[in-house]
Amino acid sequence: QVQLVESGGGLVQAGGSLRLSCAASGTTAAAYCAAWFPQAPGNQPEGVAAINTGAVRIYYADSVKGRFTISQDNAKNTLYLQMNSLKPEDTAMYYCAAGPYRPFGCSSSTSGYNYWGQGTQVTVSS
Repeated sequence: QVQLVESGGGLVQAGGSLRLSCAASGTTAAAYCAAWFPQAPGNQPEGVAAINTGAVRIYYADSVKGRFTISQDNAKNTLYLQMNSLKPEDTAMYYCAAGPYRPFGCSSSTSGYNYWGQGTQVTVSS
């Protein structure tokens, strides 16, 4: 079992920055995929960034390219999402997720992940 705990959310003005963290504990796999899924009220979670072990393959949704950066610190078992130039439409509960390793790129769909955190709220004011 893997436990994921997100932190770093908060209230920020448009144009500001936040860095989300996702700490993993338990029986973590040596190779994996990990991703961030924001979920706005009334919407399904939508993968915006995904990374596989060693950062060989990184995915970004078009809506966040050039603004968000996903990274990992394997020594700390922690996943990060640096969010810059935030927009009001980025407002959502952000979940991190982990799942089986995919060498040719991690999925942006929830079906690719079987471990989820509890979420951290990001609110961007205009």
